[in-house]
Amino acid sequence: METLTTSDNSPESNDGASRAPRKKKGLWNSLVKQKYLYLMSLPFVIWVFVFSYLPIWGWTMAFQNYKPARSFSEQKWVGFDHFVELFSDERFYLVMRNTLAMSLMGLVFGFVVPIIFALLLNELRAVMFKKFVQTISYLPHFVSWVVVAGIITKVLSTDAGAVNQLLMLLHIIDEPIQFMAKGNLFWYIVTISDIWKETGWNTIIYLAAITGIDLELYEASRVDGASRFKQMWHITLPGIRTTISVLLIMSIGHLISIGFEKQFLLGNSLTTDYHEVLDLYALNYGLNMGRFSYGTAIGIFNSVVSVILLFTANGLFKKITKESIM
Repeated sequence: METLTTSDNSPESNDGASRAPRKKKGLWNSLVKQKYLYLMSLPFVIWVFVFSYLPIWGWTMAFQNYKPARSFSEQKWVGFDHFVELFSDERFYLVMRNTLAMSLMGLVFGFVVPIIFALLLNELRAVMFKKFVQTISYLPHFVSWVVVAGIITKVLSTDAGAVNQLLMLLHIIDEPIQFMAKGNLFWYIVTISDIWKETGWNTIIYLAAITGIDLELYEASRVDGASRFKQMWHITLPGIRTTISVLLIMSIGHLISIGFEKQFLLGNSLTTDYHEVLDLYALNYGLNMGRFSYGTAIGIFNSVVSVILLFTANGLFKKITKESIM
């Protein structure tokens, strides 16, 4: 019984042999057709490489006992000693508690409030009033945290502070409260301040996504007798689900990278155990003390955890909601 074999000259073989050159030719044609687009993007690629990838070389400091006066070849390599010291420091876990607490509070309230605000703004029928409210709401975004910290401190001051004056006027308290000196209130002060400053700005992207929803869906729902609340719940929210998912994934990726400006400007010696976050810890116990290797180790830990959170959140959303950023 003869065995049938596939000849090298078969159509399948010829197709496989010519597929790679065809792909290369298609890629080259795409490069030629879009050459100006690639040339325009080249400066940004260089900028990202110089400021985002080239500094990764500095991570080698975390594995050295780095001394600024010595060259790279003269540095003493210590392996993971700085990471062992980091995870053995009790202060590190206190700092992580503060970082995660303020990050989670900011993620929950700082993410939900702009969505609700965008939905409410979208329901306004007076165009001029809608534009006025939107403009007023995102103006605080352009105010620096230095100015915002001054405003917050003055408003919460015991010396004619607006909040204390109002509470005393309503007979809720008998004497002024030193809000800025109470560590257990610091997380709430930072969260409320951040919501006030960034809500309007974060609302813009949701309003832009809402404009892409087909208006015929709203007209059909009104014909069926749907109220405006039901329209928001069944049309507007599902219409911006992709935008919400992408922004939430990115926010989770930056969960422990919350910076230090707010905490540095609003904090004081009485609230140190509550306002010190990971970036501020790296500044105080790394750079300010000349322990550059230790500060670099903290930065690496921050970056690695952020990447893990980003990929984890992306994988979960991709599996559950079929939405992802990669």
